[in-house]
Amino acid sequence: MTVSLPALLSQLLLGLVNGSFYAILSLGLAVIFGLLNVINFAHGALFMLGAVLSWMAMNYFGIGYWWMLILAPLIVGLLGVLIERLLLRWIYKLDHLYGLLLTLGLTLLVEGVFRSFYGVSGLQYDTPDQLTGATNLGFMILPNYRAWVVVASLTVCLATWFVIEKTRLGAYLRAGTENPRLVEAFGVNVPLMITLTYGFGVALAAFAGVLAAPVIQVTPLMGQNLIIVVFAVVVIGGMGSIMGAILTGLGLGVVEGLTKVFYPEASSTVVFVIMVVVLLLRPAGLFGKEK
Repeated sequence: MTVSLPALLSQLLLGLVNGSFYAILSLGLAVIFGLLNVINFAHGALFMLGAVLSWMAMNYFGIGYWWMLILAPLIVGLLGVLIERLLLRWIYKLDHLYGLLLTLGLTLLVEGVFRSFYGVSGLQYDTPDQLTGATNLGFMILPNYRAWVVVASLTVCLATWFVIEKTRLGAYLRAGTENPRLVEAFGVNVPLMITLTYGFGVALAAFAGVLAAPVIQVTPLMGQNLIIVVFAVVVIGGMGSIMGAILTGLGLGVVEGLTKVFYPEASSTVVFVIMVVVLLLRPAGLFGKEK
């Protein structure tokens, strides 16, 4: 099979765009699991919620894309605070299965509510005027909006990694999950910190939802199409590894793009094949810490 260089480079770049969505979604999952030890299956529904809120704000209130990049994560983050305070806080000391089942129930509830109003057909969300058009890169015509998705995702991912790994706040967060009593002795409100961490994690999902709205059709079930792949990304990178989630998300997006060039039939399963191989060779994931 002969593949031209322009076609190969085009798929690499498009794979990087998909990888950007994987990276920012898996980052939110990694933050929540790494700091709260909760498997947040509701992440896909909250990703969808960010996109649907953007569509509703545009069509009902005339609030544009740029405002919703801020407002949607804030609204979903506040919803996350309520979820953590009212539900999740009671299951932290229980088996992971309880958190998985609880967040799965929340997923079905959120998706069911919006499906009853909007059905399962796609809702059109237009690209903002400032990002319409495309740029000729020589080997492909790259839509400006897709380039913006890569830049915005990488910026948010690296900023999150820096705060968690390189700042005093991040040190408090990591210490609070390992030895909360010791951190409380220093005057830190650990329960509030944990609540805000969950809120921030789901806000990342909503931010990704707003980014995705002009790229894929907005539908109450759009989170289902990504969340399984994103969980695989987190497992491959290492549960709770922040940098692992970012690098693995970007890398698997590129691998998926290359697979579409050389063996298109396997493009939808290559991520799971890699997950199986990684789990066999390194159960903690590529960047996870062996216990």
